[in-house]
Amino acid sequence: MTVARLSHTDMAARVARDIPDGSYVNLGIGMPTLVGDVVSAGKEIVFHSENGILGMGPAPAPGEEDWELINAGKQAVTLLSGGSFFHHTDSFMMMRGGHIDVTVLGAFQVSAQGDLANWATDDAHLPPAVGGAMDLAVGAKRVLVLMMHNTPDGRPKLLPECTYPLTAAQVVDRVYTELAVIDVGPAGFVVRDMVAGLSREELQQRTGAPLEFADEVAVLVPSGR
Repeated sequence: MTVARLSHTDMAARVARDIPDGSYVNLGIGMPTLVGDVVSAGKEIVFHSENGILGMGPAPAPGEEDWELINAGKQAVTLLSGGSFFHHTDSFMMMRGGHIDVTVLGAFQVSAQGDLANWATDDAHLPPAVGGAMDLAVGAKRVLVLMMHNTPDGRPKLLPECTYPLTAAQVVDRVYTELAVIDVGPAGFVVRDMVAGLSREELQQRTGAPLEFADEVAVLVPSGR
């Protein structure tokens, strides 16, 4: 496959387009944190971090980091006007109490039923690390997954069933990869967007579960960023 793929920034920008104005949003560790840097200035979105921040802003400019102000991934962040800090317990009460509208999480695997596996693999060199993902996956009103379509050695991450330990069952609403945007529907995966130049057959070859295609599949064009 020689088509140009979306960059991580493109993928984050595609996620940001789907987040409604006025939402309270938690971004998972890793690639999902990029979403906070590319959300449209015309939207008022309140970002929550599970270590106890509400009103988190984008990453600071290089050299302007305040290492007393970090997100759950220990990355330096900023605080918007009106933002607040609170106890870890209060932060998890927000998550478990259904007060987060959207969470964007990374994943090792997603099943056709929407099962999420993102905390442990069979790689002995990668220790399990669940953090607050279980609380977010069952507590947020909408669960979006941002991940690469395949593992570095080419194995599919979209599968009929997850083979890794589950974070939560039947929780994922939509998956964003460098190749496509895919919903988890009642009958399995439904492709909504595809990167320009990629055929349906090529996308299916890179996916471990059967794909259905929406009546109108939008085209994703890499920006080169």
